[in-house]
Amino acid sequence: MPGIVSKTLGSGDFRWLLHTHGIRDAVTTAMLDVSTFTKATHYPDGYFKSGLIVNIADPKAVKPFTGAAGEKLAFLMGDHETDGVEDRAAAFLFHGSIRTGFLPVSANLPAAAPAGFYFTAGV
Repeated sequence: MPGIVSKTLGSGDFRWLLHTHGIRDAVTTAMLDVSTFTKATHYPDGYFKSGLIVNIADPKAVKPFTGAAGEKLAFLMGDHETDGVEDRAAAFLFHGSIRTGFLPVSANLPAAAPAGFYFTAGV
């Protein structure tokens, strides 16, 4: 007989948002292509953290953002548990003001904010 498993889930840490502009317009039908993410980098605790930078050029297969030509920057809205295999539907912010110091992963973040975004390191 399996033991009792207790989990505490929430919406995530949204300190990476400078303000709420853009939340209402978040894409809600995009799918995280889990196979393209690395556990140690993107979900070391068993979940994708709110504010994860992603490439949403193909909403059916959202991948890690690398900065390559043709990619479209977006940020994951809320925490999303993963088993490391099954793709996940999620909402993504594709324009807004971002506090870069609070992002869970900042590798490959463009030095200058692309159109539709404003970056600040401040708190």
